[in-house]
Amino acid sequence: MKVIFDGEGIFVEYEEKTVKVGNDKLIHKKESYTRLWWKLKEAVKGKKVRIVVYEIE
Repeated sequence: MKVIFDGEGIFVEYEEKTVKVGNDKLIHKKESYTRLWWKLKEAVKGKKVRIVVYEIE
């Protein structure tokens, strides 16, 4: 095995907003892919890979 990608950071930015419509509450969810996501996608495109993800605090 060889390393084809080594990156650290936020891959997908996630945002939720609660909006009140009449008597109901709706949750709007938004996901935005970051530059790091696109670099990973290009690195693994067409390759058989194993991806392991660790949460960093």
